[in-house]
Amino acid sequence: MERVLIITYYWPPAGGPGVQRWLKFVKYLRDFEIEPVVYVPENPHYPIEDASLEKEIPNDITIYKQPLFEPYGLAKLLSNKKTKRISSGIIQAKNQSVLEKAMLLVRGNLFIPDARKYWIKPSVKFLSEVLDKDGIDTVITTGPPHSVHLIGQQLKAKKGIRWLADFRDPWTSIGYHKKLKLTKSSQKKHEELERSVVNQADQIIVTSPATQREFQQITQQPITVITNGHDTDYEGGAHLDKDFTISHIGSLLTDRNPKNLWKVLSQIASENSVFRADLQLEFMGVVSKDVMDSLYRFELGPYVKMRGYGSHAEAQRRQQTSQVLLLVEIDSEETKGIIPGKLFEYMAAQRPILALGPKDWEAGKIIQKTRSGAVYDYDSHDGLKKTVLAWYASFKKQNLSAKAKNIEKYSRRTLTEQLVKLL
Repeated sequence: MERVLIITYYWPPAGGPGVQRWLKFVKYLRDFEIEPVVYVPENPHYPIEDASLEKEIPNDITIYKQPLFEPYGLAKLLSNKKTKRISSGIIQAKNQSVLEKAMLLVRGNLFIPDARKYWIKPSVKFLSEVLDKDGIDTVITTGPPHSVHLIGQQLKAKKGIRWLADFRDPWTSIGYHKKLKLTKSSQKKHEELERSVVNQADQIIVTSPATQREFQQITQQPITVITNGHDTDYEGGAHLDKDFTISHIGSLLTDRNPKNLWKVLSQIASENSVFRADLQLEFMGVVSKDVMDSLYRFELGPYVKMRGYGSHAEAQRRQQTSQVLLLVEIDSEETKGIIPGKLFEYMAAQRPILALGPKDWEAGKIIQKTRSGAVYDYDSHDGLKKTVLAWYASFKKQNLSAKAKNIEKYSRRTLTEQLVKLL
């Protein structure tokens, strides 16, 4: 059985979407005669933890760990809350404190490509011995953090291994990159590192066609799209909420604030007393102050239910029992190619997806192609209102559902099979 070394920063007990992609690949690789060997940090700084994911790690898999020096650990002494937010890419554009501005300035210009850069040198030394000892000649790195790719780059230069670089998110074009207060020289350094990685990797893997097109502008190396996916064979039948719940699972940050939806819901509630009695807006995860202010401005406060962060298993249960699932993306040119990982679990939950994002949004195209919901941009009103009313009418008749088509190709096992073809 061929052995492959996977280098990742995020691994259980890390929570959130970043950990699940390679946890699921590792889960299914053995089905295709590939033995995964995993390398992770011994003392990581995870802004979110979900210990329940540890149950999904395959038995007797080889996992190597090495400690790393991480500046976020020192920053926590100043402000644990702000450190967690910045380390996870949650950067508010407004009302930044002096401390936040200073932390961003240091994060963007001193720690290039990111604050995990100090893991590179000791990892290359340690893994060089592992590759020899275990007879491994293929290495996969997954970022962000993109410093992980520099480990693969140096291992290839030193040991001559085959190296695949997996980008779960873009590098210099991701939304928060512009908020790092980069100097011109720092921006240039990021671009140079990005270009060197995508030109030296033997194979590049990305999660969306937009990132593929972006990298094709700077490299001739082969680039394959392998999206995120779902890992459930759920076929419906959960006990649906008795309320007309519109649920958002995950972070809803300042720039993800669909005011037109809040306006539509407020209008319908003012016009229809029965709708008012049935409506519930549920949020499972972090919700920014700006979003909450908007909800109260549109007099939706009485319908809001905050669940806070829950485990992945809890999130899946809520996806299956909610009446409508809300998917929101920032309205910008840079976010058109972003396909949130939760989209695929939303589709597998077989509940209607109400999606709001930029025009020509790739996630929206998937929703339309699979007939798993309705997609609107931030300027929509009449069509959005019509859809909400139609879904509410179906809810009252107890037949609101989604019958998503052709979502089997997004199953984690099928996606792992695509990965194996590259290996």
